[in-house]
Amino acid sequence: MPHALLIVNPAAGRGAAGRAEGRVTRAFRAQGWTVDVARTEAPGHGVALGERAGRDGVEHVVAVGGDGTVHEVANGLLRAGAATALGVVPIGSGNDFAKLVGVYRHAPERAVARLVTAGRRRFDVGRVLDEFFVNSMGFGFGPAVVRLRDAMPGLRGFLSYLVPVIRAFGQFRPPTFELRCAEHRETGAMMMIEVCNGTTAGGDYRFAPAADPGDGRLDVCLVRRVSLPRFLRAIPRVMRGTHVGMREVGSFQTRSLTVCCAGGPLLLHLDGELREPGVHECTVTVEPQRLNVMVAR
Repeated sequence: MPHALLIVNPAAGRGAAGRAEGRVTRAFRAQGWTVDVARTEAPGHGVALGERAGRDGVEHVVAVGGDGTVHEVANGLLRAGAATALGVVPIGSGNDFAKLVGVYRHAPERAVARLVTAGRRRFDVGRVLDEFFVNSMGFGFGPAVVRLRDAMPGLRGFLSYLVPVIRAFGQFRPPTFELRCAEHRETGAMMMIEVCNGTTAGGDYRFAPAADPGDGRLDVCLVRRVSLPRFLRAIPRVMRGTHVGMREVGSFQTRSLTVCCAGGPLLLHLDGELREPGVHECTVTVEPQRLNVMVAR
């Protein structure tokens, strides 16, 4: 009989994940699966739970929550070097990872029904400063938006991404970044650098519409300094994935990218989680085929 460990973040989706725990558990059992449940109790706890599950040889681990929950659980499994298959019942704000595995915008019962018949696929993961990311990471404006969004907990849905974007622009000064990799070198004032394993970041922004999470490469989207009117016109294009033709936008694929900001310490996000490592330079690399993932057929 197949078995899954559910790692539930009760706070995800402003408490919706915790409220859905019973529905998810019953849905798996109705499909003939046995389940155990572990609940995260604080930021970072999902890493420990994922690592323990991997070391215990659990066959299926399902994150019940948003991209932050997936990020933590995946990091735990990767630390354990486990062959455990990772699935997600998406109950968060952006749910970018859910788009890659075929359960986006599904109710918990429907997501479970797709997971129990899912195939397995090996996904690449990115790595920076000894932490993994499964969907995207970024420098500049992206993490500035994350910081502002975290300070505005009352916003919901699409507004929780759009409003911080508009507000952050007024107080943001594009840093001077130096980018170095085999495929591209550039120094200049840049709004943002988004390094993608998946196609979207921040919920509805298709920074890398052609990205493949299993191709052994990271898709990089950089946005140079841009005026506010131009920026506002660009937002719908980024949401459609048609921004790559804009003169302010650069895009390329790479296996390793070094980013330096001499003017101040780097601010970055990993799968939407803010990081302030206090360094001026870091290297982002891809680790091909590292993560075993449950992908709906």
